[in-house]
Amino acid sequence: MPLFQKRTPVREPVPTRDLPVAANGHDPHPRGREAYYDLKTRIHRQLIERLDLTKLDLLPLDSVQQQIRRIVEDMLVADETPLSRQEREQIVVEVEHETFGLGPLEPLMQDPTVSDILVNGSKTIYVERRGRLERTNVIFRDDTHLLHVIERIVSGIGRRIDESSPMVDARLADGSRVNAIIPPLAIDGPVLSIRRFAVKALTMQDFINYGTISEPMALVLQGVVRARLNVLISGGTGSGKTTTLNIMSGYIPPDERIVTIEDSAELQLQQPHVVRLETRPPNIEGKGQVAARDLVRNSLRMRPDRIVVGEVRGEEVLDMLQAMNTGHEGSLTTVHANSPRGALARVENMVSMANLNIPERAVRHQVASAIHAVVQIARLSDGTRKVITVSEITGMDGESVAMQDIFEFDRTGTDEGGRVRGIFRATGVRPEFAERLATGGTKLRPALFESKAEV
Repeated sequence: MPLFQKRTPVREPVPTRDLPVAANGHDPHPRGREAYYDLKTRIHRQLIERLDLTKLDLLPLDSVQQQIRRIVEDMLVADETPLSRQEREQIVVEVEHETFGLGPLEPLMQDPTVSDILVNGSKTIYVERRGRLERTNVIFRDDTHLLHVIERIVSGIGRRIDESSPMVDARLADGSRVNAIIPPLAIDGPVLSIRRFAVKALTMQDFINYGTISEPMALVLQGVVRARLNVLISGGTGSGKTTTLNIMSGYIPPDERIVTIEDSAELQLQQPHVVRLETRPPNIEGKGQVAARDLVRNSLRMRPDRIVVGEVRGEEVLDMLQAMNTGHEGSLTTVHANSPRGALARVENMVSMANLNIPERAVRHQVASAIHAVVQIARLSDGTRKVITVSEITGMDGESVAMQDIFEFDRTGTDEGGRVRGIFRATGVRPEFAERLATGGTKLRPALFESKAEV
Protein backbone atom coordinates (compact mmCIF):
# COMPACT_ATOMS: atom_id res chain seq x y z
CA MET A 1 0.00 0.00 0.00
CA PRO A 2 1.67 3.26 -1.06
CA LEU A 3 2.07 5.65 1.81
CA PHE A 4 2.81 8.71 -0.28
CA GLN A 5 0.72 10.61 -2.75
CA LYS A 6 2.33 11.41 -6.09
CA ARG A 7 3.03 15.08 -5.80
CA THR A 8 5.78 17.16 -7.28
CA PRO A 9 7.46 18.94 -4.40
CA VAL A 10 8.21 22.59 -4.87
CA ARG A 11 11.95 23.20 -5.06
CA GLU A 12 13.13 26.03 -2.88
CA PRO A 13 16.37 28.02 -2.92
CA VAL A 14 19.16 26.05 -1.33
CA PRO A 15 21.28 27.84 1.28
CA THR A 16 24.98 27.79 0.48
CA ARG A 17 26.15 28.23 4.06
CA ASP A 18 28.08 25.43 5.71
CA LEU A 19 26.16 22.99 7.88
CA PRO A 20 27.27 22.34 11.47
CA VAL A 21 29.60 19.44 11.98
CA ALA A 22 27.81 18.34 15.15
CA ALA A 23 24.12 17.81 15.88
CA ASN A 24 24.28 17.93 19.66
CA GLY A 25 23.43 21.62 19.90
CA HIS A 26 27.06 22.48 20.61
CA ASP A 27 27.62 24.48 17.43
CA PRO A 28 30.27 27.19 17.23
CA HIS A 29 28.88 28.52 13.91
CA PRO A 30 25.42 30.15 14.29
CA ARG A 31 25.12 30.64 10.52
CA GLY A 32 25.77 26.91 9.99
CA ARG A 33 23.18 25.99 12.57
CA GLU A 34 20.61 28.21 10.83
CA ALA A 35 21.31 26.56 7.47
CA TYR A 36 21.02 23.16 9.10
CA TYR A 37 17.57 24.05 10.46
CA ASP A 38 16.51 25.48 7.11
CA LEU A 39 17.38 22.25 5.33
CA LYS A 40 15.72 20.02 7.92
CA THR A 41 12.57 22.15 7.93
CA ARG A 42 12.36 22.11 4.15
CA ILE A 43 12.79 18.32 3.95
CA HIS A 44 10.20 17.81 6.69
CA ARG A 45 7.71 20.10 4.96
CA GLN A 46 8.16 18.29 1.65
CA LEU A 47 7.67 14.99 3.45
CA ILE A 48 4.38 16.15 4.99
CA GLU A 49 3.19 17.37 1.59
CA ARG A 50 3.76 13.93 0.14
CA LEU A 51 2.33 11.92 3.06
CA ASP A 52 -1.04 10.25 2.53
CA LEU A 53 -2.34 10.76 6.06
CA THR A 54 -5.36 8.49 5.50
CA LYS A 55 -3.06 5.47 5.25
CA LEU A 56 -0.76 6.13 8.20
CA ASP A 57 -2.86 4.05 10.61
CA LEU A 58 -3.34 1.21 8.12
CA LEU A 59 0.30 0.14 8.02
CA PRO A 60 2.60 -1.24 10.74
CA LEU A 61 4.73 1.43 12.37
CA ASP A 62 7.98 -0.28 11.34
CA SER A 63 6.88 -0.31 7.69
CA VAL A 64 5.91 3.37 7.82
CA GLN A 65 9.24 4.34 9.38
CA GLN A 66 11.19 2.38 6.77
CA GLN A 67 9.31 4.03 3.92
CA ILE A 68 9.74 7.49 5.38
CA ARG A 69 13.46 6.91 5.96
CA ARG A 70 13.89 5.82 2.34
CA ILE A 71 11.96 8.82 0.99
CA VAL A 72 13.90 11.29 3.16
CA GLU A 73 17.19 9.80 2.00
CA ASP A 74 16.05 10.21 -1.61
CA MET A 75 15.11 13.83 -0.93
CA LEU A 76 18.53 14.53 0.50
CA VAL A 77 20.23 12.90 -2.50
CA ALA A 78 18.17 15.10 -4.84
CA ASP A 79 19.03 18.20 -2.80
CA GLU A 80 22.08 20.15 -3.90
CA THR A 81 23.30 21.02 -0.41
CA PRO A 82 26.70 19.37 0.28
CA LEU A 83 26.39 16.97 3.22
CA SER A 84 28.70 14.51 4.87
CA ARG A 85 27.49 10.98 5.56
CA GLN A 86 27.15 11.80 9.28
CA GLU A 87 25.14 14.98 8.59
CA ARG A 88 22.87 13.14 6.16
CA GLU A 89 22.14 10.40 8.70
CA GLN A 90 21.54 12.98 11.43
CA ILE A 91 18.98 14.83 9.32
CA VAL A 92 17.17 11.56 8.52
CA VAL A 93 16.97 10.74 12.24
CA GLU A 94 15.78 14.23 13.20
CA VAL A 95 13.10 14.29 10.50
CA GLU A 96 11.87 10.94 11.85
CA HIS A 97 11.73 12.49 15.32
CA GLU A 98 9.77 15.46 13.98
CA THR A 99 7.33 13.14 12.20
CA PHE A 100 6.76 10.46 14.85
CA GLY A 101 8.13 11.80 18.10
CA LEU A 102 8.78 14.95 20.09
CA GLY A 103 11.34 16.53 17.82
CA PRO A 104 14.54 17.59 19.63
CA LEU A 105 13.27 16.00 22.86
CA GLU A 106 13.12 12.50 21.39
CA PRO A 107 16.75 11.55 22.26
CA LEU A 108 16.09 12.64 25.86
CA MET A 109 12.91 10.54 25.93
CA GLN A 110 14.97 7.54 24.84
CA ASP A 111 17.62 8.09 27.52
CA PRO A 112 16.81 5.76 30.46
CA THR A 113 18.84 7.91 32.89
CA VAL A 114 16.56 10.94 32.39
CA SER A 115 13.66 11.13 34.86
CA ASP A 116 12.41 14.68 34.16
CA ILE A 117 12.60 16.95 31.11
CA LEU A 118 12.06 20.66 31.83
CA VAL A 119 11.71 22.99 28.84
CA ASN A 120 11.92 26.66 29.85
CA GLY A 121 11.39 28.14 26.42
CA SER A 122 12.83 27.04 23.10
CA LYS A 123 16.50 27.57 24.01
CA THR A 124 16.69 26.40 27.63
CA ILE A 125 16.15 22.72 28.40
CA TYR A 126 17.06 20.94 31.64
CA VAL A 127 16.88 17.28 32.60
CA GLU A 128 17.04 15.45 35.89
CA ARG A 129 19.44 12.54 36.16
CA ARG A 130 19.84 10.60 39.42
CA GLY A 131 18.09 13.35 41.32
CA ARG A 132 20.24 16.20 39.96
CA LEU A 133 19.23 18.90 37.47
CA GLU A 134 21.56 19.64 34.57
CA ARG A 135 21.26 21.84 31.51
CA THR A 136 21.39 20.18 28.09
CA ASN A 137 22.60 21.36 24.70
CA VAL A 138 19.25 20.49 23.12
CA ILE A 139 17.28 23.42 21.65
CA PHE A 140 14.21 24.07 19.52
CA ARG A 141 14.41 26.27 16.47
CA ASP A 142 12.04 28.82 18.00
CA ASP A 143 8.95 29.10 20.19
CA THR A 144 6.71 28.16 17.26
CA HIS A 145 8.60 24.89 16.86
CA LEU A 146 8.18 24.16 20.59
CA LEU A 147 4.49 25.07 20.44
CA HIS A 148 3.94 22.60 17.58
CA VAL A 149 5.39 19.80 19.72
CA ILE A 150 3.17 20.78 22.66
CA GLU A 151 0.09 20.83 20.41
CA ARG A 152 0.98 17.38 19.07
CA ILE A 153 1.13 16.01 22.63
CA VAL A 154 -2.16 17.45 23.87
CA SER A 155 -4.11 16.75 20.68
CA GLY A 156 -3.20 13.08 21.02
CA ILE A 157 -5.45 12.79 24.07
CA GLY A 158 -8.24 15.01 22.79
CA ARG A 159 -7.26 18.19 24.61
CA ARG A 160 -6.31 21.62 23.35
CA ILE A 161 -3.98 24.45 24.24
CA ASP A 162 -4.29 28.00 22.93
CA GLU A 163 -4.58 31.55 24.19
CA SER A 164 -8.04 30.91 25.62
CA SER A 165 -6.87 27.72 27.36
CA PRO A 166 -3.14 28.25 28.01
CA MET A 167 -2.57 25.47 30.57
CA VAL A 168 -2.96 21.74 30.13
CA ASP A 169 -2.11 18.45 31.84
CA ALA A 170 -1.61 15.51 29.53
CA ARG A 171 0.24 12.22 29.25
CA LEU A 172 2.28 10.52 26.60
CA ALA A 173 1.67 7.09 25.14
CA ASP A 174 4.17 5.57 27.57
CA GLY A 175 2.32 7.14 30.53
CA SER A 176 4.73 10.01 31.18
CA ARG A 177 3.05 13.00 32.79
CA VAL A 178 3.11 16.27 30.84
CA ASN A 179 2.30 19.81 31.90
CA ALA A 180 2.39 22.71 29.44
CA ILE A 181 1.77 26.41 29.88
CA ILE A 182 2.05 28.97 27.09
CA PRO A 183 1.87 32.77 26.67
CA PRO A 184 0.31 34.98 27.84
CA LEU A 185 0.68 33.13 31.16
CA ALA A 186 4.26 32.05 30.42
CA ILE A 187 6.13 35.30 29.91
CA ASP A 188 9.31 33.97 28.29
CA GLY A 189 7.71 31.51 25.86
CA PRO A 190 6.05 28.07 26.08
CA VAL A 191 7.05 25.94 29.07
CA LEU A 192 6.88 22.15 28.97
CA SER A 193 7.47 19.75 31.86
CA ILE A 194 7.65 15.99 31.31
CA ARG A 195 7.86 13.54 34.20
CA ARG A 196 9.15 10.33 32.71
CA PHE A 197 7.27 7.08 33.11
CA ALA A 198 9.44 4.15 34.12
CA VAL A 199 9.55 1.48 31.41
CA LYS A 200 10.03 -1.18 34.07
CA ALA A 201 7.94 -0.83 37.20
CA LEU A 202 10.09 -0.66 40.32
CA THR A 203 9.65 -3.22 43.07
CA MET A 204 10.16 -3.06 46.82
CA GLN A 205 13.43 -4.95 46.32
CA ASP A 206 14.59 -2.12 44.04
CA PHE A 207 13.77 0.35 46.82
CA ILE A 208 15.85 -1.73 49.24
CA ASN A 209 18.75 -1.99 46.80
CA TYR A 210 18.71 1.79 46.20
CA GLY A 211 18.73 2.46 49.95
CA THR A 212 15.31 4.13 49.84
CA ILE A 213 13.93 1.85 52.53
CA SER A 214 15.17 -0.85 54.90
CA GLU A 215 14.09 -4.50 54.81
CA PRO A 216 12.19 -4.34 58.14
CA MET A 217 10.27 -1.26 56.95
CA ALA A 218 9.48 -2.99 53.65
CA LEU A 219 8.24 -6.08 55.52
CA VAL A 220 5.91 -3.97 57.67
CA LEU A 221 4.51 -2.06 54.66
CA GLN A 222 3.88 -5.35 52.87
CA GLY A 223 1.93 -6.60 55.87
CA VAL A 224 0.03 -3.30 56.17
CA VAL A 225 -1.30 -3.61 52.62
CA ARG A 226 -2.16 -7.29 52.91
CA ALA A 227 -3.95 -6.69 56.21
CA ARG A 228 -6.15 -4.07 54.52
CA LEU A 229 -5.01 -1.06 56.51
CA ASN A 230 -5.62 2.39 55.06
CA VAL A 231 -2.36 4.15 54.17
CA LEU A 232 -1.56 7.79 53.46
CA ILE A 233 1.71 8.35 51.58
CA SER A 234 3.09 11.85 52.17
CA GLY A 235 5.92 13.75 50.54
CA GLY A 236 6.98 16.80 48.58
CA THR A 237 7.04 17.32 44.82
CA GLY A 238 9.28 14.77 43.11
CA SER A 239 9.88 12.82 46.30
CA GLY A 240 8.54 9.55 44.89
CA LYS A 241 5.03 9.38 46.31
CA THR A 242 3.46 7.85 43.20
CA THR A 243 6.32 5.36 42.85
CA THR A 244 5.87 4.31 46.49
CA LEU A 245 2.12 3.99 45.96
CA ASN A 246 2.76 1.87 42.88
CA ILE A 247 5.10 -0.45 44.76
CA MET A 248 2.83 -0.85 47.78
CA SER A 249 -0.18 -1.56 45.56
CA GLY A 250 1.73 -4.56 44.24
CA TYR A 251 0.94 -6.35 47.51
CA ILE A 252 -2.82 -6.20 46.92
CA PRO A 253 -4.01 -9.78 46.28
CA PRO A 254 -4.78 -10.53 42.61
CA ASP A 255 -8.34 -11.69 43.36
CA GLU A 256 -9.48 -8.24 44.56
CA ARG A 257 -11.23 -5.59 42.45
CA ILE A 258 -9.23 -2.35 42.44
CA VAL A 259 -10.51 1.04 41.30
CA THR A 260 -7.84 3.70 40.66
CA ILE A 261 -8.61 7.42 40.44
CA GLU A 262 -6.03 9.85 39.05
CA ASP A 263 -5.77 13.26 37.44
CA SER A 264 -3.32 11.79 34.94
CA ALA A 265 -3.06 8.00 34.77
CA GLU A 266 0.38 6.93 36.03
CA LEU A 267 -0.13 3.85 38.17
CA GLN A 268 1.15 0.55 36.82
CA LEU A 269 -0.91 -1.97 38.75
CA GLN A 270 -0.16 -5.53 37.70
CA GLN A 271 -3.30 -7.18 39.10
CA PRO A 272 -5.79 -8.56 36.56
CA HIS A 273 -8.91 -6.86 37.99
CA VAL A 274 -8.20 -3.13 37.82
CA VAL A 275 -10.57 -0.33 36.76
CA ARG A 276 -8.75 2.89 35.88
CA LEU A 277 -10.57 6.22 36.13
CA GLU A 278 -9.22 9.64 35.16
CA THR A 279 -10.55 13.13 35.84
CA ARG A 280 -11.50 15.48 33.03
CA PRO A 281 -10.97 19.26 32.93
CA PRO A 282 -13.69 21.63 31.75
CA ASN A 283 -13.95 22.41 28.05
CA ILE A 284 -13.52 25.86 26.53
CA GLU A 285 -17.07 26.78 27.59
CA GLY A 286 -16.26 25.81 31.17
CA LYS A 287 -18.46 22.73 31.08
CA GLY A 288 -17.95 18.99 31.19
CA GLN A 289 -15.55 18.85 34.12
CA VAL A 290 -15.38 15.57 36.03
CA ALA A 291 -13.54 16.10 39.32
CA ALA A 292 -11.83 13.54 41.54
CA ARG A 293 -14.68 13.81 44.03
CA ASP A 294 -17.17 12.74 41.36
CA LEU A 295 -15.05 9.70 40.54
CA VAL A 296 -14.58 8.74 44.20
CA ARG A 297 -18.33 8.88 44.72
CA ASN A 298 -18.95 6.86 41.58
CA SER A 299 -16.33 4.28 42.54
CA LEU A 300 -18.34 3.40 45.65
CA ARG A 301 -21.07 2.07 43.33
CA MET A 302 -18.62 -0.10 41.42
CA ARG A 303 -18.19 -2.76 44.10
CA PRO A 304 -14.49 -2.08 44.75
CA ASP A 305 -12.40 -4.12 47.16
CA ARG A 306 -9.79 -1.38 47.16
CA ILE A 307 -9.84 2.29 46.14
CA VAL A 308 -6.50 3.81 45.13
CA VAL A 309 -6.47 7.59 44.67
CA GLY A 310 -3.34 8.87 42.95
CA GLU A 311 -3.36 12.05 45.03
CA VAL A 312 -5.92 13.92 47.11
CA ARG A 313 -5.88 17.67 46.46
CA GLY A 314 -9.28 18.94 47.52
CA GLU A 315 -12.73 18.12 48.77
CA GLU A 316 -12.58 14.55 47.40
CA VAL A 317 -10.63 13.68 50.57
CA LEU A 318 -13.92 13.79 52.51
CA ASP A 319 -15.47 11.09 50.33
CA MET A 320 -12.23 9.13 50.58
CA LEU A 321 -12.33 9.22 54.39
CA GLN A 322 -15.97 8.20 54.42
CA ALA A 323 -15.19 5.28 52.13
CA MET A 324 -12.38 4.17 54.43
CA ASN A 325 -14.74 4.36 57.40
CA THR A 326 -17.59 2.46 55.75
CA GLY A 327 -16.10 -0.84 54.68
CA HIS A 328 -13.65 0.05 51.91
CA GLU A 329 -10.55 -0.76 53.92
CA GLY A 330 -7.13 -1.22 52.41
CA SER A 331 -7.34 2.02 50.46
CA LEU A 332 -4.19 3.91 49.45
CA THR A 333 -3.61 7.54 48.53
CA THR A 334 -0.94 10.25 48.52
CA VAL A 335 -0.80 13.86 49.68
CA HIS A 336 1.66 16.75 49.38
CA ALA A 337 3.19 17.40 52.80
CA ASN A 338 6.61 17.61 54.43
CA SER A 339 5.85 15.61 57.57
CA PRO A 340 3.27 13.10 58.88
CA ARG A 341 1.72 15.79 61.07
CA GLY A 342 1.66 18.15 58.12
CA ALA A 343 -0.09 15.47 56.06
CA LEU A 344 -2.89 15.17 58.62
CA ALA A 345 -3.21 18.95 58.80
CA ARG A 346 -3.54 19.10 55.00
CA VAL A 347 -6.22 16.42 55.09
CA GLU A 348 -8.16 18.46 57.65
CA ASN A 349 -7.84 21.60 55.53
CA MET A 350 -9.05 19.76 52.42
CA VAL A 351 -12.11 18.47 54.27
CA SER A 352 -13.03 22.10 54.99
CA MET A 353 -13.10 22.73 51.22
CA ALA A 354 -16.34 20.74 51.06
CA ASN A 355 -18.06 23.62 52.94
CA LEU A 356 -20.12 21.29 55.12
CA ASN A 357 -19.28 23.10 58.37
CA ILE A 358 -18.16 19.92 60.09
CA PRO A 359 -16.75 20.59 63.59
CA GLU A 360 -12.98 20.40 63.79
CA ARG A 361 -13.03 17.65 66.38
CA ALA A 362 -15.39 15.57 64.24
CA VAL A 363 -13.04 15.91 61.27
CA ARG A 364 -10.06 14.82 63.33
CA HIS A 365 -11.98 11.89 64.75
CA GLN A 366 -12.87 10.80 61.24
CA VAL A 367 -9.24 11.11 60.15
CA ALA A 368 -8.03 9.14 63.18
CA SER A 369 -10.49 6.32 62.56
CA ALA A 370 -9.98 6.17 58.79
CA ILE A 371 -6.19 6.30 58.36
CA HIS A 372 -4.03 3.65 60.02
CA ALA A 373 -0.54 4.54 58.81
CA VAL A 374 1.35 7.44 57.26
CA VAL A 375 4.44 6.80 55.13
CA GLN A 376 6.63 9.90 54.77
CA ILE A 377 9.06 9.98 51.83
CA ALA A 378 11.45 12.78 50.93
CA ARG A 379 13.99 13.74 48.31
CA LEU A 380 17.17 14.70 50.11
CA SER A 381 19.70 17.37 49.19
CA ASP A 382 21.82 14.90 47.21
CA GLY A 383 18.85 13.88 45.04
CA THR A 384 18.27 10.50 46.70
CA ARG A 385 14.84 9.45 47.95
CA LYS A 386 14.33 8.02 51.43
CA VAL A 387 11.35 6.81 53.42
CA ILE A 388 11.87 9.16 56.37
CA THR A 389 9.26 7.76 58.74
CA VAL A 390 6.61 5.09 58.99
CA SER A 391 4.03 6.26 61.52
CA GLU A 392 0.93 4.71 63.07
CA ILE A 393 -2.23 6.64 63.94
CA THR A 394 -3.56 5.28 67.23
CA GLY A 395 -6.71 7.34 67.74
CA MET A 396 -7.50 10.59 69.50
CA ASP A 397 -5.51 12.19 72.31
CA GLY A 398 -7.80 14.87 73.64
CA GLU A 399 -8.35 17.30 70.78
CA SER A 400 -5.50 15.97 68.66
CA VAL A 401 -4.88 12.91 66.53
CA ALA A 402 -2.51 10.54 68.33
CA MET A 403 0.44 9.33 66.25
CA GLN A 404 3.59 7.34 66.95
CA ASP A 405 6.62 6.71 64.75
CA ILE A 406 7.51 3.05 64.16
CA PHE A 407 10.57 3.55 61.94
CA GLU A 408 12.65 6.57 61.04
CA PHE A 409 15.66 7.55 58.96
CA ASP A 410 18.31 9.15 61.16
CA ARG A 411 20.54 11.52 59.17
CA THR A 412 24.13 11.59 60.41
CA GLY A 413 25.60 14.14 57.99
CA THR A 414 27.04 14.35 54.48
CA ASP A 415 30.23 12.97 52.99
CA GLU A 416 32.82 14.86 50.93
CA GLY A 417 30.85 14.18 47.75
CA GLY A 418 27.72 15.82 49.21
CA ARG A 419 25.83 12.53 49.68
CA VAL A 420 23.56 12.34 52.70
CA ARG A 421 24.58 9.75 55.26
CA GLY A 422 22.29 8.13 57.78
CA ILE A 423 20.75 4.92 59.07
CA PHE A 424 17.25 3.50 59.31
CA ARG A 425 16.18 2.84 62.90
CA ALA A 426 13.28 1.30 64.72
CA THR A 427 11.99 3.64 67.42
CA GLY A 428 11.35 0.82 69.88
CA VAL A 429 7.56 1.19 69.64
CA ARG A 430 5.60 -1.93 68.75
CA PRO A 431 2.65 -0.83 66.57
CA GLU A 432 -0.87 -1.51 67.75
CA PHE A 433 -1.70 -2.90 64.31
CA ALA A 434 0.87 -5.72 64.75
CA GLU A 435 -1.88 -8.14 65.79
CA ARG A 436 -3.93 -7.23 62.75
CA LEU A 437 -0.90 -7.85 60.54
CA ALA A 438 -0.51 -11.28 62.11
CA THR A 439 -4.18 -12.04 61.41
CA GLY A 440 -3.57 -11.01 57.81
CA GLY A 441 -0.73 -13.51 57.48
CA THR A 442 2.30 -11.31 58.31
CA LYS A 443 3.85 -12.35 61.60
CA LEU A 444 6.58 -9.97 62.68
CA ARG A 445 9.31 -10.80 65.16
CA PRO A 446 9.21 -8.59 68.29
CA ALA A 447 12.93 -7.89 67.76
CA LEU A 448 12.01 -6.08 64.53
CA PHE A 449 10.74 -3.12 66.54
CA GLU A 450 13.54 -2.93 69.08
CA SER A 451 15.33 0.40 69.19
CA LYS A 452 18.49 -0.27 67.21
CA ALA A 453 20.17 0.55 63.97
CA GLU A 454 18.81 -1.50 61.07
CA VAL A 455 21.07 -0.66 58.14
